[in-house]
Amino acid sequence: MLKRNGFRPGISFLCSMDSRMVLDSDNELREKIDEQPRFQKVIATLLSYIFHPVFVPIYVIYFLLYIEPFLFYGTTEDGRLMVLLQAIVNYTFFPLISVLLLRGLKFIPSIKLKERKDRIIPFIICNIWYFWIWYVWRNLEGMPREMVVFSMGVFMASSIGLLMNIYIKVSMHGIALGTAVSFLCLLGFEYGQGMGIYIMIALLIAGLVSTARLLLSDHTAKEVYLGLIAGTLGLLIAQMVV
Repeated sequence: MLKRNGFRPGISFLCSMDSRMVLDSDNELREKIDEQPRFQKVIATLLSYIFHPVFVPIYVIYFLLYIEPFLFYGTTEDGRLMVLLQAIVNYTFFPLISVLLLRGLKFIPSIKLKERKDRIIPFIICNIWYFWIWYVWRNLEGMPREMVVFSMGVFMASSIGLLMNIYIKVSMHGIALGTAVSFLCLLGFEYGQGMGIYIMIALLIAGLVSTARLLLSDHTAKEVYLGLIAGTLGLLIAQMVV
């Protein structure tokens, strides 16, 4: 039960010895953890950075190019490197540069995009890069269909996240991990049990990162779940339309 101290912006609600409820910029209650072991916070922050949304697609594509390259048998080393570089440019480099420019031009107060309204323009800009890489790969001779599905899934998931973000802050980490896990599950259905271990690892990572986002008080459980749902829906739509 919450002990009410007054319902005014900027006034906190006491929950327990180590957490409290605060009003964010959208006047929504959000749990904030006050006391947290330093080691736990460091691990949660590290996981959030390692599996940041701009890196997750690269991990998936690197996995398909070099760890389990069954989609790219016969592709030259230069060809694989070119695909990886294209992915890095469109999924990591351009989105990062775009956010830094937005911060430099004062369109957003922080590159961490803590508030829902701060994420609108970055969502739109990233969607442009995601659409472009899908369009290029769709028309690239020899590109496996699964890669086209994945790139379309990233674009659709981000688009769904943009629409959700109109009403509620959605976890971008959840969107990225939901897309990645769903894609690996799709490969598992198509190519058999050899993908089982990778799917389990992906599910473990998704669980750890989602927990990290909650521990850092960056999201509520609802926002994380919505992100995972958006990623899954985006990939399912891509599988049906590509």
